Amino acid sequence: MCTFDHELFLALNFDGGPVVDRIMVLCSTPAAWAWLYILMLWLVWRRGGWRALLLFAAAAAAALGLADMVAGIFKHSGLLGGLWPSFPARLRPMHTPELEGLVHAVRDGGRYGTVSAHAATMTALCVTAIPAVRRRWFSALILVATAVICYSRIYLAYHFPVDIALGVVVGLLSGAAARLAAEAVRRKACRSGATGSGDVPVP
Repeated sequence: MCTFDHELFLALNFDGGPVVDRIMVLCSTPAAWAWLYILMLWLVWRRGGWRALLLFAAAAAAALGLADMVAGIFKHSGLLGGLWPSFPARLRPMHTPELEGLVHAVRDGGRYGTVSAHAATMTALCVTAIPAVRRRWFSALILVATAVICYSRIYLAYHFPVDIALGVVVGLLSGAAARLAAEAVRRKACRSGATGSGDVPVP
């Protein structure tokens, strides 16, 4: 049983009261960040036009989908959940017997927590969005948003710190794969004259 990050988890997981609980639940809800996603799409469109936006949207969707599916492998959930049936899935903190009575949990979650899909998908989005937007303030904004979302998962007792770290690794790899694929598509389109010039920003 993996227990080496239990102490770190307990240091980060605490009862902040009803107000903090509601804030963390909101931070952990994807719909609450709709404004960030809309802003991101608008910035990509403003910089490169509709072709850049479509290419970025396709790359981001691929990165998010891949990250979520890979995370599901280790939790035995989702489209690829049965790919590695022998993997010893790790319980969420709220369901870990060794931590019974020590965990502050706001809402009940699924049984397994490794790998964090929230951390994986948000990291994958960072990898695709930051190079496409290329604005320092936006880079800082989405990185802070990702950190807040990741911490909210620990606060709500859905994930251990290692679950988050592994999610970040999955997100980095998924985002990089999507960007490489988008770059290949862009170069092919440029060679065929579909984009006119080679100045369309890569998502």
